[in-house]
Amino acid sequence: MMRSYLDFEKPVAELEAKIGELRALGDSGDAVAIHDEIAHLETKARKALNDLYAALTPWQKTLVARHPQRPHFMDYLDGLITDFTPLAGDRKFGEDEAILGGLGRFRGEAVCIIGQEKGSSTETRIRHNFGMARPEGYRKAVRLMELAGRFNLPVITFVDTAGAYPGIGAEERGQAEAIARSTDACLLLPTPNVSIVIGEGGSGGAIALATANRVLMLEHAIYSVISPEGAASILWRDPTRAQDAATAMKITAQDLLRLHIIDAIVPEPTGGAHRDPETAIRTAGDAIAASLQELSGLSEEAIKRDRADKFLDIGRKL
Repeated sequence: MMRSYLDFEKPVAELEAKIGELRALGDSGDAVAIHDEIAHLETKARKALNDLYAALTPWQKTLVARHPQRPHFMDYLDGLITDFTPLAGDRKFGEDEAILGGLGRFRGEAVCIIGQEKGSSTETRIRHNFGMARPEGYRKAVRLMELAGRFNLPVITFVDTAGAYPGIGAEERGQAEAIARSTDACLLLPTPNVSIVIGEGGSGGAIALATANRVLMLEHAIYSVISPEGAASILWRDPTRAQDAATAMKITAQDLLRLHIIDAIVPEPTGGAHRDPETAIRTAGDAIAASLQELSGLSEEAIKRDRADKFLDIGRKL
């Protein structure tokens, strides 16, 4: 797949384009000189990429979190879970493919997995509604969490959504109530749950799956009560001030760790998870495994108390 570059990555794109041109020359001309020039340009491109990603602004992180080639839930599912059995439907209205889930094994241990899937092509984005769940998606998540509690299975949730779907039908079917029920199910779960924000964590649509014992975020993911564009429209009546809103809202993993909203930041490969999905997925798996190990051995009462205390403490440590 041809690499897609963000606007601020233009210097890197130009260097990598030159490298591609030189490689296309193959053995023509002075092969030694071409090889040396490629090595020089690769070093230069690596440094440019390192420098760029070491100083990303909140808005630039927002663009990285939305990158079309960033790995989505299905990629993590394929890379981390074996013996996966998908479970569909909320048993009340229908199936919502914006939220997927089921049972499987994570590094040999039986778990329940739930995640928001945005899709990676026009067809799949439409099928998954761009990761914006309707009420039946959240009710399916509740059903799966109740199943996990019944069979004493840890729950792993993957968050990647711009927010819950705001359509008329969704509101008529009780979107707010469904989000609240899902959040409540997270809090009442008798088994450990770990949530990881892999891209966008948008508003109640995200927290409905992220009210967990441990909340992790990828290094360049974002987590906010509203999109920067939405906040700019409300605060300044000017959606073009999204960059200002992104900074003001403290939406980055680094800001949220300082504010004790999340528990850990999962490092991404230089240039973002989309540049090396396999490494990003493996690193995320290591972080999830460490969190589950930390929670293993706790009693049901201790698990619930740990989770409740975590969210009650938000704002007290500022």
